[in-house]
Amino acid sequence: MRLKSCPYCGRIHKADFDCGKKPPKIRRYSTDPTPADTIRNSYRWQKVRERIKERDHYLCRLCISGYGGRGAELNSKDIEVHHIIPIEQDESKAFDDDNLITLCRYHHDLAEGEGVGMVVLLQTLARADIILPDFSPAPGQVTPKGPEDTRPV
Repeated sequence: MRLKSCPYCGRIHKADFDCGKKPPKIRRYSTDPTPADTIRNSYRWQKVRERIKERDHYLCRLCISGYGGRGAELNSKDIEVHHIIPIEQDESKAFDDDNLITLCRYHHDLAEGEGVGMVVLLQTLARADIILPDFSPAPGQVTPKGPEDTRPV
């Protein structure tokens, strides 16, 4: 006979005894997949998602555009593919390239909470070719060409 201390009632019971104080298990998530879950778990979606990331050069399209007054930057960290029109609203656009755009996690969270203005902006960006900002040096600025150029004079 093995005894244990019950964390629910504070008494000592046999290990297999149910004192009745243990709360019932609560299922936090539905076991039935939604249509959106079915799409996101499909092989087709995995392929489309990878194609969109390649199309957008694995970069956040809002970071490239300088959205929010921040300067344009090349951000390839935590890239996710966003459905501009959510799957829940229109399943027929789930695999439509013009409805998909790559965003960093920060901008993805922002896009999920914004309204119609964000949708229009994202649709415009998704249809446009990527124009990378010019990071070349200013005229007259010298850039190191190799290890020999970085040594002190």
